[in-house]
Amino acid sequence: MRKLILLATMFLAAGLAPSAMAAASPAAPASQAIIQAAPTAAQLLAKTNSCKQVSNGKYKTDEDVSAKTVAVCDANGAVFWKADMDIDCDGQRTAQCNENTDCCFQADTAFPQSNGKPLIASTLPYIVVPSASSIWKYSSANLKGGGSCAVIYNNKVLYAVIGDIGPNAIIGEASYATAKALGINPDPKNGGVDSGVTYICFKGSVVSPIENHNNAVSKGEGLATTFVNNN
Repeated sequence: MRKLILLATMFLAAGLAPSAMAAASPAAPASQAIIQAAPTAAQLLAKTNSCKQVSNGKYKTDEDVSAKTVAVCDANGAVFWKADMDIDCDGQRTAQCNENTDCCFQADTAFPQSNGKPLIASTLPYIVVPSASSIWKYSSANLKGGGSCAVIYNNKVLYAVIGDIGPNAIIGEASYATAKALGINPDPKNGGVDSGVTYICFKGSVVSPIENHNNAVSKGEGLATTFVNNN
């Protein structure tokens, strides 16, 4: 700033017009990077309006319901499903997630942290995929532990990882931290939401280390941009 003021003073003293000062100012480099904003919820959802079903039938959203309503759909570079969100509190014990807060608590996750310990559901946004069955195998879509996913609810987009495996006939589950970040009640006893959640998981992706949420966000934003532009 002091250099610009000095430069302006010199030009004025020399009787030069302001346009001359502008011409003398250094131009922005032609190769300067343009930062691409991450896709909005609306942009992502627009790419999930139609379903090319890849699941052999549909999933239930909860154990105590009989209707099978959720299909897994293929899109260019990703698969997606539209479901509810149940709360997964499994993994390392915390004040929010333990045997007292969750009747079904398990002190482990299918995919561990880089140090071998289970994930921390109360702090790490992750989603749960169904275990392999005749309905669908997540591995057949080139999804794997630590895979990058966008979770969309109420016009919010959260980037998460595939962190756990659930029952083979139910879909629509994510960690305490995922729910909380999206404004959904994260309480494993009475939380979650019955509908309105879209899960988009990007094929062949891996966030490393799995527990680094900043890496999940940066990788997810890039993959989501490619997904929107290529569909």
